[in-house]
Amino acid sequence: MKQKKKVQEVEPKRPVDTYFEELDANFQDPTNRTIQIIFLPLLFFGVMGCIWMIPFPQFEFLVKLNWHTFLNWGSFFIAVVIYFYLKLSATLSYAILFSIGAMSYFIVQLEYVQKNGGPAVIWVCLAIALLALAALYVGKGKEKKAISGKQFLQFLLIGPIWLWHFVFQKFNIRY
Repeated sequence: MKQKKKVQEVEPKRPVDTYFEELDANFQDPTNRTIQIIFLPLLFFGVMGCIWMIPFPQFEFLVKLNWHTFLNWGSFFIAVVIYFYLKLSATLSYAILFSIGAMSYFIVQLEYVQKNGGPAVIWVCLAIALLALAALYVGKGKEKKAISGKQFLQFLLIGPIWLWHFVFQKFNIRY
């Protein structure tokens, strides 16, 4: 009697795993990894803050419903980002949503500081974004393998969930 061979089904590779493998291959330098951990979230915060501060039209029905304080261009940015990450990995998108909630809190705090005579939120966020972008660019130069502009842009888009995937791996959480 013939024995049946166990056929091991290979799980198809998800697009998010492909992105992560490519990022892992292109970003190996330990100093650059530290720079990424610090400055990638700061870049995301700075960009989100700048988009948040773009004036949003005040529609009468939003004012009547008292929703005008919650709806701004940052809300649309957050929706697009979460949708994009949700398509890649639902679990990681929840982690990003948590991060965005914390960042939103700090942007609102910056708005309070601005109302009390402090610096404009747009300038603070722009300074943070430019500083972070410069640091990430310098970190990119530390890599042994040259990274193309396309790969760097991909890193900026996928980077936030890529950082979270390390946390999930550390705690053996499937994403």
